[in-house]
Amino acid sequence: MASTDAPAGLLEQVAVEIDKIKEPEQKQNITACTEVLAGLKFDQQLIRQYLREELMQESVIYQEILEKGAKQGKLQTLTRQLSRRFGTISSELQQQLQALSINQLDDLSDALFDFSEISDLAVWLQNQQ
Repeated sequence: MASTDAPAGLLEQVAVEIDKIKEPEQKQNITACTEVLAGLKFDQQLIRQYLREELMQESVIYQEILEKGAKQGKLQTLTRQLSRRFGTISSELQQQLQALSINQLDDLSDALFDFSEISDLAVWLQNQQ
């Protein structure tokens, strides 16, 4: 993909080959991978013109990327809020925060309102294990 002089033609050709794949999950995953790789070289509009976005959105790979991004965003927000409220967060507590699931991060964002000291966070994290 990286060395083509005709990106539209190449993407059209790739899209035709992807459409030939019968197994839905494999088709979705290959579409997602192709879109990610194409995004390194080509314009987003060009990619969308030839590869169907809804296939990518259903892909387990795409869903994993979204989940990681959502988790990272929640973790950054919570870390910022905790630091603002209690000062520097120890690396040990930060590691424990990073190990939390998205649902646990959501629970923590609610529980945070009940914390009066950093030790409340440590106790809450201990109870999550």
